[in-house]
Amino acid sequence: MGVVYLSGPMRGIEDWNYPAFHAAAAKLRAAGHRAFNPAEFPHDGAMEEFPIRQAFASYAVFICTEADTIVLLPGWEKSPGANAELSLAKICRLEVVEYEDVNSWICCDIGIPTSL
Repeated sequence: MGVVYLSGPMRGIEDWNYPAFHAAAAKLRAAGHRAFNPAEFPHDGAMEEFPIRQAFASYAVFICTEADTIVLLPGWEKSPGANAELSLAKICRLEVVEYEDVNSWICCDIGIPTSL
C-alpha cells in the first residue's frame, strides 16, 4: 500500500479542520495506507502558538522523502499552506488525488472494481 500525505485547509475553519483530517486519515489507514496527518503534529499549547516553521519543515521532509501520494481535502484551493504542499509534491513527482476521488483511487489501488 501507499504512503499518503494529507493536505488541506486549517486556518479559519472550525476546530482547524481537524475532524476532516482525522476522518480522511482513518479511511486511508483502514484501506492499508500509511497516512501522514498534519493534524496529528504534536503540540500542547494554544493554536496561536503552533510551531508552524518546525511543523512545515517536518511536513516538507515527509513529502520529499517518504510520500508517494498527496491527498487534497476539500477547500485546498484556498489554502496557502496546501498550495505550497501541492507545489512541493508536484516537484517531487507525487501522485495527486483529490479527496472526492479517494474512494475510486483506493479501489483501484487495491484491485477492487469501482463498479461494485
